Amino acid sequence: MPGKARGLVRRLLRHRLFVTGVILFGLMLALAVFADLLAVAAPERMHTRFRFRGPGWPFPLGTDNFGRDLWSRLVYGARLSLGIGFAVVVVAGIAGTVVGLVAGYFRRLDEPLMRAMDALMAFPAILLAIAIAAALGPSAVNAVIALAVVYTPRTARIVRSTVLVVREMEYVQAALAFGARHRWIILRHILPNSLAPLIVQLTFIFAYAVLAESILSFLGVGPPPPTPTWGNMIAEGKDYLREAPLLALYPGIAVMLTALGLNLLGDGLRDVLDPRLRVQHD
Repeated sequence: MPGKARGLVRRLLRHRLFVTGVILFGLMLALAVFADLLAVAAPERMHTRFRFRGPGWPFPLGTDNFGRDLWSRLVYGARLSLGIGFAVVVVAGIAGTVVGLVAGYFRRLDEPLMRAMDALMAFPAILLAIAIAAALGPSAVNAVIALAVVYTPRTARIVRSTVLVVREMEYVQAALAFGARHRWIILRHILPNSLAPLIVQLTFIFAYAVLAESILSFLGVGPPPPTPTWGNMIAEGKDYLREAPLLALYPGIAVMLTALGLNLLGDGLRDVLDPRLRVQHD
């Protein structure tokens, strides 16, 4: 295993898209993790005398319509926006993995579970998320619930498709013939062989969740203002695009870089982990 792990790391480090994605996402993650150290003021503190102040000292990126420091709100917004995205990945990953494993391994349960997943996927993802978030009320927790419901079926289908292949392998059939318990087979053979496509899928879901959270906050069904999220910052800045375009530009760039980094990271993982798509990079 150590040798295989080292070989995997070497292939990933030679993959330019993966390295670029790690750098971009790493920068955004650093903003979230070290927000307390990087912020120059409390994100909700208002300085009414300095409304719409341009970049400079003591406000590195300027101030908004309430005189709040944009840089501080941006880094704290990274913490909440990425935190919501990570929570969606965890919830959708666990729920989708369980559904996919059960549906793919136990054939009697495949039809009802997948029809339920198909029913959820029949609705456009963002519209379903908006409807659920609006019904539950604006909050960070409800945004996580809404987005997890939307992305769980996509995770489940990825896991199920892998399980359908792995369960027919000779070593799985041999374990069944020797009377091994289903739980042992799932945990020992099925799940480990389903992790590679699952990890790749979750990186894309992370990017989608960050984008979707921004949309929910922009529409007023995400975390309510004055909570600093990138979506809230864009929503507050849209009314001042002519006078102060930077209010919406900064969080928009942050969302774009995060989504780009995660998609590049996911593409690199897919190329390296999927033997059918594995290519050698200089």
